[in-house]
Amino acid sequence: MTSRNPTKAEEWVGRAKARYAEVGKDIAMAEFNNPSGQFIQAQHYIWVLDLEANMLAHGMNFYFVGLNFIHIMDSNGKKFVKEIVDTAKTKGSGWIDYTWMDPISKKTQPKTLYFEKVDDMIFCCGTYRETQDPTQPELIWDGVL
Repeated sequence: MTSRNPTKAEEWVGRAKARYAEVGKDIAMAEFNNPSGQFIQAQHYIWVLDLEANMLAHGMNFYFVGLNFIHIMDSNGKKFVKEIVDTAKTKGSGWIDYTWMDPISKKTQPKTLYFEKVDDMIFCCGTYRETQDPTQPELIWDGVL
């Protein structure tokens, strides 16, 4: 089964928000940055921006933390991070589609991302739409009903 159901991304953002509310910003950011922690599993991970597009946490690549992503574009030239920040500031949450390199397949893939503004931060989680999610069982149909 591929990860074409984006609700998992929304669930992960909800979990991250709950953890932030429980333990506060410093501990939550440390947990979101932990590559072996509870906020990274296969292709799903939490990343957090401030309202100026500075990376505060990134479960897949700690080296992104502290960098500004406002001008980052996907492989099609879409300034998706700017769109995330602008939408979060005006609407509070939303969905965005863009293309990005899948850390599992190492190929550029279409991705759907859910984001939500929490205080002065934006919590994000996406799912690659065409990559096998190893946390889900493979559905094999033998043609017999």
